[in-house]
Amino acid sequence: MKLRPATLADVPALEAWDQQAHVIDATGSDDGMYDWAAEIPRQVDWREFLIAEIGDRPIGMLQIIDPAREESHYWGDIAPDLRAIDIWIGDAADLGRGYGTEMMHLALVRCFAPAEVTAVLIDPLVANTRAHRFYERMGFRRIERRLFGEDDCYVYRLERADWRAQGKG
Repeated sequence: MKLRPATLADVPALEAWDQQAHVIDATGSDDGMYDWAAEIPRQVDWREFLIAEIGDRPIGMLQIIDPAREESHYWGDIAPDLRAIDIWIGDAADLGRGYGTEMMHLALVRCFAPAEVTAVLIDPLVANTRAHRFYERMGFRRIERRLFGEDDCYVYRLERADWRAQGKG
């Protein structure tokens, strides 16, 4: 598996994935997450849109942000030197094949590459129990329940020290 920057050529796949039931269930949105055609070319230094590929086949999407610098202030007043991840598998046929674990590992390596990054956050919906188990297996700890707009979420956090203790950093 490899990660590469998303391009405009990925827009049709991203739009199709946004309509998948498992993506809607995970994101709480049935009207698409983004205007991909507008957002992908918009380069900002606090965000990366990445496509996970097996061979040359796109299988999933990652967004990595610096939550303290992100322009919508989605995370509110938050400490510097963190990263936040959104991750999803595109097609339901690719679920349960270990791709999410591999994607998350690659994302965490990327997040923790800058020495100043102290922890990574993720905010699955409270109803997404499959995601909770996944993040806990990856070493994340639930730290709070929080509303993000109308979305009832748990906030999970993975500290650099805990990631290293797992032998991954």
